[in-house]
Amino acid sequence: MNLLRMFFGPRAAKTTAGELAKKFGLELRGNPNEPVRGVAPIADARAGQLAFYSTERNSNAFKILPIDVLHNTRATVILLQPEQIDDAPAGTTLLVTPSPRGNIVKILGEIYREKPRFGKSYFAVVERGVFWRKKSTCYVGQFATIERGAVIEPGVKIYPGAFIGRNVVLGANTIVQSGAHIENATIGSDCVINANAVIGKDGFGYTRQDGKNVFIPHVGRVVLGNRVSVGANTCIDRGAMTDTTIGDGTKIDNLCQIAHGVVVGCECFLASGVGLAGGVVVGNRVLLGGHVGVSNGIHIGDDAEVGANSGVFRDIPAGGRWMGMPAGPGIEFMRHYAWLKKNVK
Repeated sequence: MNLLRMFFGPRAAKTTAGELAKKFGLELRGNPNEPVRGVAPIADARAGQLAFYSTERNSNAFKILPIDVLHNTRATVILLQPEQIDDAPAGTTLLVTPSPRGNIVKILGEIYREKPRFGKSYFAVVERGVFWRKKSTCYVGQFATIERGAVIEPGVKIYPGAFIGRNVVLGANTIVQSGAHIENATIGSDCVINANAVIGKDGFGYTRQDGKNVFIPHVGRVVLGNRVSVGANTCIDRGAMTDTTIGDGTKIDNLCQIAHGVVVGCECFLASGVGLAGGVVVGNRVLLGGHVGVSNGIHIGDDAEVGANSGVFRDIPAGGRWMGMPAGPGIEFMRHYAWLKKNVK
């Protein structure tokens, strides 16, 4: 298994403990020339690898490992807090920081960053009339299609099989993964559109006339802010008359559905399977658990949280913690559950 990981796993860039300490402002204790050939969990790390140990608890989801794991690790370089220095194995090189969890994210991005890709594949289809801000910094993979009128900012990467329509703007350094389909959309900078996501197609908008369902033409767009991530197989519909908008820094998981005219604020998390019906307004920093469904026109206030599998049929105030079907305040839901458990045989 280790051989398979060595040859087919992600390749780590060559670096040293000293280089990492300098780049990320870490305190170095030990050999600055100690090579770092990869990152591994502290219990599984081998010589030449970096591991981290932390007692930070950013949420109840984080489990603090016993200190014995630190005592017995075989990692050559360890990222840890000042209070754990004396517990590290003798002879190891230490990178000391108050926040190992925050810094390990940066180190992973540095060590395992993808090698830059540039140029256009011979098998890509790029129509005349595509506007490139700096074509030499961009990448277009095989069988990708870009229609005329699209605007491509510097550093954009479009992977094989992706489709970029004529009314699309892709912001600087945005990544469009294989099979993604984008039309009628303005995408901000540093966004990631994952495989097979569909952005900017018509929404599920119909009116009933003379007993028949009649489609409502859509003329709006999808507008994504900067640093937005859209998961694989997620669909974001264009607006019927107003735009569908997603704020800066919002992260959308796989298999979500964002309907026409929805407004999602900044720095939100939408877990897998979330469905937002038309006209929903979601505030800033909102957390929606997996398979949350929100009915038409609902407003969810800033900093609200909705538990997994909840159905939202009324507005949620700012800071609310709601759950259930239909969703209500979390304390109210737990009281109902406790009563049912006690009284229903």
